[in-house]
Amino acid sequence: MNDTVKAYGASNATADLEPISIERRDLQAADVKIDILYSGVCHSDIHTVRNDWKGTQYPVVPGHEIIGRVTDVGSDVKNFKVGELVGVGCMVDSCQTCHSCEQDLEQFCEKGATFTYNSPDPHMGGQTYGGYSTTVVCDKEFVLRVPENIDPKGAAPLLCAGITTWSPLRHWDVKKGDKVGVIGLGGLGHMGVKFANALGAHVVMITTSPEKAVDAERLGAHDVLISKDKDAMKQHANSFDFILNTIPVGHEMDPYLRLLKIDSTMVLVGAIEPMKEFHGGSLVSGRKRVAGSLIGGIKETQEMLDFCGEHNIVSDIEVIDMKDINHAYERVLKNDVKYRFVIDMASLK
Repeated sequence: MNDTVKAYGASNATADLEPISIERRDLQAADVKIDILYSGVCHSDIHTVRNDWKGTQYPVVPGHEIIGRVTDVGSDVKNFKVGELVGVGCMVDSCQTCHSCEQDLEQFCEKGATFTYNSPDPHMGGQTYGGYSTTVVCDKEFVLRVPENIDPKGAAPLLCAGITTWSPLRHWDVKKGDKVGVIGLGGLGHMGVKFANALGAHVVMITTSPEKAVDAERLGAHDVLISKDKDAMKQHANSFDFILNTIPVGHEMDPYLRLLKIDSTMVLVGAIEPMKEFHGGSLVSGRKRVAGSLIGGIKETQEMLDFCGEHNIVSDIEVIDMKDINHAYERVLKNDVKYRFVIDMASLK
């Protein structure tokens, strides 16, 4: 018998999230069963609930920033024990055999990764349901060990916002002494600042809002560059080793490309939509690159969590009860949160 558990979901693109019941599969040999303590609120949750990206299957239960404790393990599970603090991020399965999976890049699984919600469920049929629920059952290969010394509430957004910013910083080998720009101070940007600082880079927060300067410096930025200040932008031209661009909508890129040094890269992690045209000369003139990055694979996500344990890094959060999720969505859309909401799932139990 599958377990029926409490959850919050939406029945259509205009409906509020409300209490529903969902089924979790019986424990299989390779499975870990987790009591969910905290679930982060990602902007992707809202996009999916509102069907902004099309393809949402209803009812949808969002949540892919899951922190909890192990309550049971299958007979083949040797690396997790009951009581351990663990996490589940954006993926819960992949083929494990394709070229991408063999390189620990499950997010790019050539047969299609199984995402934590709104993805075809290979075990039960139908679709997967996310972390806005009391429990989850997950294949052991997609369960992450969370350091006990960090705040579990603040750890939840590490499983999406954290790995989304960590992965490009590591892939493009950001290191001590590099000048790194982080564009946009939101859920992604604030993590980019923390990570780049901890990696030893000279971090410059690039923002349109002068009032964000104090907070940027508190988070670890060494300088703040106001992108509307043309003189300041000229002073920083051709000086950045790497730029992490977290702007979540299409925008002008030429002003930012002019900031890059020769042979340097700007990586997009925020805008999953058409970008505005930019001048080819912005790239050609300095052999510059524009790249994109998604989340990271399981191995890289574990490395990120271990790094957070070593450096005591978590997200800046505001904790809410499950019943307040619809209001929280409204506030996210107004950029009225510093910097991520996390749901205390005890409020659902």
